[in-house]
Amino acid sequence: MFPQLTNFADVGFLFLRLMVAIIFAASGWGHLKDPEGRSKSIGMSKGFTVLLGGAELAGALGIAFGVSTQLAAAGLILLMLGAIQKKMFLWKTGFWGKHGTDGWHYDLMLVIMNLTIIVTNGGKYVLWK
Repeated sequence: MFPQLTNFADVGFLFLRLMVAIIFAASGWGHLKDPEGRSKSIGMSKGFTVLLGGAELAGALGIAFGVSTQLAAAGLILLMLGAIQKKMFLWKTGFWGKHGTDGWHYDLMLVIMNLTIIVTNGGKYVLWK
């Protein structure tokens, strides 16, 4: 309908990368800032929570700056698949969750966003492919 908008695809991919980076950086920072509290809320050890926070933050930085974007996005997908697995099979949370906001739909959306980053290699505006 608007073929001229395809000229801005790389800007769209940049915005997508920045959104993904903000989400994972905030989550990773939360894990690193209060590993004791976060470990209790996710049912994992404090050490694993620190590792998870570091991985989220590292992936977020790679995605944001366009450094090894495919590798960073693949790592973040693995983290999200772990979250989905935990929500589905351990916590028995449905797609939308009990309150409509605590299901695994959010995690799946982040998987798809990262998959888009992988197949496009983050677009044109990256520092290092």
